[in-house]
Amino acid sequence: MAALVVDPGDAQVVQDVLRAKGLQLSAILVTHHHADHTGGVAALRNSTGARVYGPARETIPEPLHRLEGGDTVLELGLAFRVLDVPGHTAGHIAYYCADFSSSPLLFCGDTLFSAGCGRLFEGTPAQMLDSLDALSALPGATRVCCTHEYTLSNLKFARAVEPGNSAVAEHVRHCEALRARAQPTLPSTLELERRINPFLRSREAPVIAAARAHDPHMAEQDGVFATLRHWKNSFR
Repeated sequence: MAALVVDPGDAQVVQDVLRAKGLQLSAILVTHHHADHTGGVAALRNSTGARVYGPARETIPEPLHRLEGGDTVLELGLAFRVLDVPGHTAGHIAYYCADFSSSPLLFCGDTLFSAGCGRLFEGTPAQMLDSLDALSALPGATRVCCTHEYTLSNLKFARAVEPGNSAVAEHVRHCEALRARAQPTLPSTLELERRINPFLRSREAPVIAAARAHDPHMAEQDGVFATLRHWKNSFR
């Protein structure tokens, strides 16, 4: 049976799963160039012959099928539409499959996390806001497959931004129960993220008020998002 992997930072972990489940790696999808997402690419390609797909404008180990927004990857009988989502890095991309086991699937790398978003290492707040708007516009049932288990930390910040948001409080309880059983909080869904994620809610009045209270001198909309991101960078 064939498989694909997204952002393999560690080849050994993937190889162990392939052996345990009797899978043959067919393709590797890469969202951006950071080492924790590409560290296993060369070893996996060399050991399996898997095709590698990645962003057109970032440095990824060759050989590579280079992609940009609007392209489509056809693998395992599935069609993944490529979305340009700069912000975390300058050439970050995401992969969206409109129908995977009867619901959409999104591999968004470090652009969107559950209740959070990636740091701005190379892009601007305006770019990241546009990227998150594009992801948020996808169907609510879309499963959000991000690449780090940061959910509880992000929810702590979301609760500080919107202490009156009952959806955040409810999801904190749900995620704490999952982690207590050593289970992941992911994938999320876009419907849920639109209710709990302050970075998708930067146009909501309570979020604007919280950002303004944190930084009374902030600008307008880009300023709300930028203020949230700067606030999160130093939040403990």
